Amino acid sequence: MADRSRRQFLKASLLGAGGISIGLIAFSRYYPAGKPLAISEPMGPLRVVNDETTGLPLLRLPEGFRYKSLSWAGARLHDGNAVPGSADGMGVVRHEGSRVTLVRNHELQGAGGPIGDPEKAYDATPGGTTTLVFDTQKEALIDSWVSLGGTLYNCAGGVTPWGTWLSCEESTFSPAMAHLSPPTKQRYWNVENARRPHGFVFEVPADGIAEPEPIEAMGQFFHEAVAIDPDTGIAYMTEDTGPNAGFYRYIPDVPGKLARGGRLQMMKVVDRPNMKDYLILGEEMDVEWVDVPDPAAGLVQAHPNGDGVVSQGIAAGGSAFVALEGCAYSEGRVYFTSKLGGRAVSGYVLEYHPAREKIWMVFQSEGHHHFSGPDNIIMSPRGSLVICEDRLNLNKKAQNIAGLTRDGELFRFCQVNPKLRGQFGGHDLAATALNSEWAGATFSRDGNWLFLNIYNPGLTLAITGPWQDGYL
Repeated sequence: MADRSRRQFLKASLLGAGGISIGLIAFSRYYPAGKPLAISEPMGPLRVVNDETTGLPLLRLPEGFRYKSLSWAGARLHDGNAVPGSADGMGVVRHEGSRVTLVRNHELQGAGGPIGDPEKAYDATPGGTTTLVFDTQKEALIDSWVSLGGTLYNCAGGVTPWGTWLSCEESTFSPAMAHLSPPTKQRYWNVENARRPHGFVFEVPADGIAEPEPIEAMGQFFHEAVAIDPDTGIAYMTEDTGPNAGFYRYIPDVPGKLARGGRLQMMKVVDRPNMKDYLILGEEMDVEWVDVPDPAAGLVQAHPNGDGVVSQGIAAGGSAFVALEGCAYSEGRVYFTSKLGGRAVSGYVLEYHPAREKIWMVFQSEGHHHFSGPDNIIMSPRGSLVICEDRLNLNKKAQNIAGLTRDGELFRFCQVNPKLRGQFGGHDLAATALNSEWAGATFSRDGNWLFLNIYNPGLTLAITGPWQDGYL
């Protein structure tokens, strides 16, 4: 647990700024470079708390926090469709009165057909999104529906300043190019019924069902997350692949109208063509940007593995990352994660300052025995980064939701109950939730509710409690 002076400093600095959306000020300035980060529980020791919806002991949380599970895979949405599985990225797109509207991705593949109405689907593939409306006064889910269908492997995405959700396909596929892909890849995606290309970003409204048109100018690659600078309208995007992945920005021709076209660029870290490992905590590096001449040419004959966009960027001088995941904007800075970057190949978090064109590392995992595989991230209203864990080693049970404070303290807020057993809704909880990654962290606009997804079997959690303590 953190010492008293550290807690008092953090709480005073947060509350002195009103406790709302103050952002981060270069964590690494407060943290000795090279010192291993220890995970603590400054909000109090975690204890098993039962779900108020099912009564199941799903989570460990600090004292005073409680939660409700929502919309389990296999149950029914309000529109009559079955709740899809593989609940991944998610964001709050609207908060009016007590009604919080969330859009949730489903990272699905295969040949089972689209979720929702086939007539409104982009293709015959099973990825897409569902929209959930949670009433904070009733503390209940009051509406839900399929809002995008026919996409492929929708991983993360991002909320726009104008109140929509950008859903990202972590895939590249084209029926015309399928014969050029390795047989193993064809079997993996199992999309023999696909009629259209994939690997794009789709925009989903807060109301109704999306017009399923890909924003091709944002690139065809293994999309993960998006964060938009509300002042410039620039979209920053991560790519989750290897051995080479890019960090991109999309400069729209008309801010707020992404589908009207724009320019795709890839980050170049000066004198650092390889950004996968051997970074120094807190070391500032200069950033430039290089153009990607043909953003829609991710999967072409010369690049049958779908690496056409990142290859264009590297050829122009862009820097190679690996397995980039979450992306978040706050107070003039962009934060993004690599699940496999760093000296221990177990992940890091970078902070990019667009106005200064500087980037530096603010967290590096020391290995899978500690906290590893940083994935989806979001900035809390009280100024800490919330990080979803997606550990990749064999001992991946009971993963964590962690926070990273502005003074460099990594702390645990939530964990899947390590002793979770039993069945619910046809799901073996020990085989699914206990081994699942976390995803989809997002706060209600008033900061009183944190929403999270347990990827497998696929469910959403709404958590509330004494946030006024100042960490999350």
